[in-house]
Amino acid sequence: MDIKNVFTRGFFKENPVFVLLLGLCPSLAVTTGLANAIGMGLAATFVLICSNAIISIFRSVFPAEVRIPCFIVVIATFVTVVKMVVAAFFPELKVSLGIFLPLIVVNCIILGRAEAFASKNGVFSSIVDGLGMGLGFTLALSVIGIFREILGEWKIMGLPISDFGGEYSMKIFILAPGGFFAMGLLLAFFNHLGARKKLKLALAEKGIADQGDEPVVDAAGGEVSPFQATADKK
Repeated sequence: MDIKNVFTRGFFKENPVFVLLLGLCPSLAVTTGLANAIGMGLAATFVLICSNAIISIFRSVFPAEVRIPCFIVVIATFVTVVKMVVAAFFPELKVSLGIFLPLIVVNCIILGRAEAFASKNGVFSSIVDGLGMGLGFTLALSVIGIFREILGEWKIMGLPISDFGGEYSMKIFILAPGGFFAMGLLLAFFNHLGARKKLKLALAEKGIADQGDEPVVDAAGGEVSPFQATADKK
């Protein structure tokens, strides 16, 4: 198994939030600031790594008929550990994350990786998968958190980035509707990047040069529509 691919696919190719659209509740609820986003992401990453490791070790022990409840018990154990650590050392973060910290137990990303990967692969690969997916989740939350905090308060990590931020900030982005606006805009942006990448690959396969916003020209010098260029591939 390609360990590098297992680790990196959670960042871009199979990013839990922007590609797989998993874990959207915390992605919308706790990303009013970068600090909250990083805290939630790291907590989920810890649970992912530990639960993947344990589930991989005992995958042959769990009865197939009740494997999901067994997975949830393992995940809940590590969520309890995270909750106690955060309450002891980061009480302000615990208040900010609220109910979404214990709800990591039913996070689709963690249960999904347990079922789709950890229950079918070795311990080391499962740990790498959990680390990659967790960091990809953290990255996605951080992007949303930065986006909302800058536009909503003109701050990063609670620190002002200019003297005129209060005058030009859009407070809606730190409110509940702002989470949906930010998510929609970022999904549109990343979908556009993904579509451009697919178009470039399709053009390369047909020997057509990608010229950005200029007319696409084939090898014979004739103008070709991008849709025409990808039609044969579809």
